[in-house]
This record gives sequence, structure tokens and C-alpha cells, in this order.
Amino acid sequence: MPKKNVFSSVAAWRRRTVSRAVHRGARWVREAGAVTAERPGPYRFRSLGDGARLAFPQGTVFGDPWIEIGAYCIIAQDVTLTAGMMPDLDLGADPILTLGNGVVLGRGSHVIADVRLAIGDDCFFGPGVYVTTTNHSYDDPELPVGKQWPRSEPVSIGPGSWVGTGAVILPGARLGRNVVVAAGAVVRGEVPDHAVVAGAPAKVVRSWDPEAGWQPPLRTPAPVPVPEGVTSRELMALAALEAGTDGVLPEEPGHGAAVTRHGASAPGAAADAS
Repeated sequence: MPKKNVFSSVAAWRRRTVSRAVHRGARWVREAGAVTAERPGPYRFRSLGDGARLAFPQGTVFGDPWIEIGAYCIIAQDVTLTAGMMPDLDLGADPILTLGNGVVLGRGSHVIADVRLAIGDDCFFGPGVYVTTTNHSYDDPELPVGKQWPRSEPVSIGPGSWVGTGAVILPGARLGRNVVVAAGAVVRGEVPDHAVVAGAPAKVVRSWDPEAGWQPPLRTPAPVPVPEGVTSRELMALAALEAGTDGVLPEEPGHGAAVTRHGASAPGAAADAS
């Protein structure tokens, strides 16, 4: 029987212990560094709603006295939020950047507001989205582009919109309600309510007609929400039905619900039928 290498066992235990300690420390730092209304950290936002949270580490944040963040916003790690072209400017009495209630900004996104920029309630952004009110100009062919005075126009994104990963929203863009922006799209100008845009430059590829529905029609049926009260075991049995099996799972103590090809029964139905 081979002898156990004591030194290898000790080294392995030490690596596991250090790894656990590092991860515990990292979790503590992320929690302590998160920004909320109760723990605003170094920032002086114009408003920071209840339940809103900026994950740690934050990206570049300045002009915070002119930034409004609504309730229950989720702002992921490394998200840039800026008001004004540089820190420590007096931007006047009105807010420059407003996030409505329930806005979600994906990791590594940038929201750059030199002039008014408003994002409506319940907008969701994927990772790496770039929204800006300012763009470089290149009027003078002799002067380096980066040294020419930029152009700025307000931006607005309507409530309920979804902006996909890596999309770019350019100065002057005005997105309506419940707009979908495809990943990687470059958007400028006006987008009507309930439109899907894609491409660079972005074009409307699908829109909602009150009489005809989505045009062109959706290729897949709408997802069906899980009915209230359905258990995880019943969902597993329904998945088995779709896979072509009989859809019956062994009962566990306290689980009397049965699922057949006729659908999910109410909890306890199998026991009542016996």
C-alpha cells in the first residue's frame, strides 16, 4: 500500500484554506463597496432611490450631484456614469442624467451625459452598452479630430426598452417605449414605440401593428409564465412529457401532486384520488 504524502496533503489543505479565505474576503469587499441609498460611499447623487444598488467596483463616476438614480435600479460592476464633460463643473440647477425606477445597466456599460440624458423606467441594458450625448466632430480637415470641439445633443430612451450587448446609442437618439435594440446596433435618430432595431446604422427590422401584431411575425411563440402554485417537481414532470417520456416522477413524502399528459394537477390530487 503506497504511503500517503503528508507534505502534499498539507500543501493541498493550505491552498484550499487560502482560496476560501480569498473568496470570503472578495465577497466582503464587494458587499462593503456597493453603493446604496443607506451607504452612498463617496458620491453625492442628486437622488438615489430605495433599493437601488451600484455594484463594486464602480466605473468612472463624476458629476454625481446632477445624476438621478431611481428606486430599485441595478447597476453592475465597472459601469461608467458621468454628467458633464469633466469633473467639478457647475452644470446648473437641473439634472443632467436621469435613470428611472427599475433600470438595469449591464457590466461595463457607459452612460455619458454632457447634456440631458434620460432613461425611462424598467429599461434593461446588456453588458458593454455605450450611450452618449456627445460625439467628436471633424469639420476642420487640418485639425486632429480629438482636438476639435465636439457636438452634443440630448438622448432619451423610453420606458420598458431593452438594449442588447455592445449596442451604441448616439447623440440625438430618441427611443420610444418598449423598444428592442439588437446586440451591436448603432442607433441614431428617432425610433418609434414597440420597434426592434438592428444593424449599423440601426434600422427598424420589426414593429408592432395594433391590428396585425408583430410585423414580420415572430418566429417563436411567446414564453408562457409558470402558473402560480406549480412546484418544481411538477415542472420537471412537464419537461419529461415534452421529452416524450411518461411524465410521472416518483412521489416523495409530502408530495401528492401528479402530472400526466392532461397537465399538472393540484397539489394533493393524487392522494385524494386514492
